[in-house]
Amino acid sequence: MRDTRILMGMPITVEIADPAGAQESINQVFNYFDYVDKKFSTYKDNSEISRINRYEIDEADYTSDMKEVLRLSEDTKNKTSGYFNIKDRNGNLDPSGLVKGWAIHKAAEMLFKAGYKNFYVEAGGDIQASGKNNSGQDWRVGIRNPFNQEEIVKVVQISNMGVATSGNYIRGQHIYNPHNMANNITEITSLTVIGASVYEADRFATAAFAMGQQGINFIENTPGLEGYMINVNGVATMTGGFKKYVV
Repeated sequence: MRDTRILMGMPITVEIADPAGAQESINQVFNYFDYVDKKFSTYKDNSEISRINRYEIDEADYTSDMKEVLRLSEDTKNKTSGYFNIKDRNGNLDPSGLVKGWAIHKAAEMLFKAGYKNFYVEAGGDIQASGKNNSGQDWRVGIRNPFNQEEIVKVVQISNMGVATSGNYIRGQHIYNPHNMANNITEITSLTVIGASVYEADRFATAAFAMGQQGINFIENTPGLEGYMINVNGVATMTGGFKKYVV
C-alpha cells in the first residue's frame, strides 16, 4: 500500500509492505505532517514558529514539540561546532534543517507502534526505511545527479536506517555557513548521509553541507554516519564505509 501527497511544500510518500497495511494508518501519517507544517512552517503567519519570531509567545508557553525541536537544535549546534544554527540571516528562528528529518522519524515511529515492520516514509528525498520491501529485500534509495535530476548516480540499499541529502541544486542557496554568512556555499552541490535514523542523517547532512568541502570529513569522523558528497565540478567523495550500502 502506497500513497503520495503534497505537504510541507514537497511530495511525501508512505509505503507499507506488510500484508495488513491500512489506508487509515497512512492517513494518520499525513495528518501528522500537516500538523508539523502548521506548527513549524516559517511561511505560515499563524504557525507557532512565526508567532515566536514576532515575539507573540513567551518561552514558557511554547508547546512541548517546539521545546523539543529547539532543544535538539541546540544539541546539534553544539555537536557541529556551530555549523548547525537555526538562526537565519535576519536573526529569526528557522528549524527546518532539523524538522523534516525529525518529523519523518516521528511518523515512522507511529507506524512501528501501530504494529508495522516493513515500510518507508519519504519527504522531499529524505527517507526512513524499516524492514524489507515488497520483494523481501532491503529498501533501495537513489541519489540524484545534482546537475541532471533525471539521472541517478548511486543507489544505496538500507533497512532500519535513514538517508538524507542536503544541497543547493533544487532550492538554491538556502543553507549557509553560520560562521561566514556573507558568502554562499559554492564549492559543493550535494551531500548525502546515511545514519541510524533519518533524524540523525538529516541534521548532520545540513551541518556538513554548511561546512563546504570539509563536510565529508566531518561525516567520516562522526560514528554511525556514512556520506557521499558531490562538488561543483561533479567529482564525488565518499566516506570509508559508504560502499557497503551501494548496490
